[in-house]
Amino acid sequence: MESISNEQYNDFCNFLEQQSGIVLGTSKQYLIVSRLSPLVSQFNLSSISELIEKAMNVANRQVRLEVIDAMTTNETLWFRDGYPYEMLKETILPELAKTHTTSPIKIWSAASSSGQEPYSIAMTCFETNIPRLKTPAGVQIVGTDISPTMLSLCKQGMYDYIALNRGLSAERKKLFFTKVSEQCMSVNEEIKRLVNFKLFNLLDHYGSMGKFDVIFCRNVLIYFSPQVKSKIINQLAQSLNPNGYLFLGASESVSGLTDRFDMERNERGIVFRLKD
Repeated sequence: MESISNEQYNDFCNFLEQQSGIVLGTSKQYLIVSRLSPLVSQFNLSSISELIEKAMNVANRQVRLEVIDAMTTNETLWFRDGYPYEMLKETILPELAKTHTTSPIKIWSAASSSGQEPYSIAMTCFETNIPRLKTPAGVQIVGTDISPTMLSLCKQGMYDYIALNRGLSAERKKLFFTKVSEQCMSVNEEIKRLVNFKLFNLLDHYGSMGKFDVIFCRNVLIYFSPQVKSKIINQLAQSLNPNGYLFLGASESVSGLTDRFDMERNERGIVFRLKD
């Protein structure tokens, strides 16, 4: 396996953190090599070292974008951890529906990867007994990601059976998907129309995103430094409507990062709620 020098590794780590906020830490050369190897031939280069040098050169915008894309692509699955979707269905959506009688509930999936999270949210809306939550007039879901490649997959909404079997029940496959071939299925249009996807970097200014009632930013903060985590959490707080909800990953917390949330716990799990 090709290797890169410690000096270049450190330079690249600093570059990646500046561009995306992601902190690789020490001794992750293997991850760089595995993620970037396909790009070496794509750009007709001789080595990963040459690819890294070009990526860090501002004149090579396309190379830089492709390298950041490759390094920020993460796996996901349907209805991850279960409880956020149960809380959404049983308590949060019914509560919000009472106050949003003429305006849509707005939900942001802040790192949508290949689309499983925002589509899981849309399916959860369909599983409520509130008809309005099955229309764009009732619910608007925005899925964002830093990766153009992932967003392209999100918009297509087509998944192979390996991906479909990661957290998706047979009943949900039958209800919300259409068979396209022997290898894959497509998310039904009624689900797709609740979700819009857009390119967004969590390090950017959030003003263009607008305000939301619920934000999912799950299993994302673990990749950032404490300073960047605090910045992101406080910007997410700014993006929530009064008393809005924030879902983080099962191992993530706002503790030590901000004092703008109260933690609400029930038998299903934990959600953070913006303070008055």
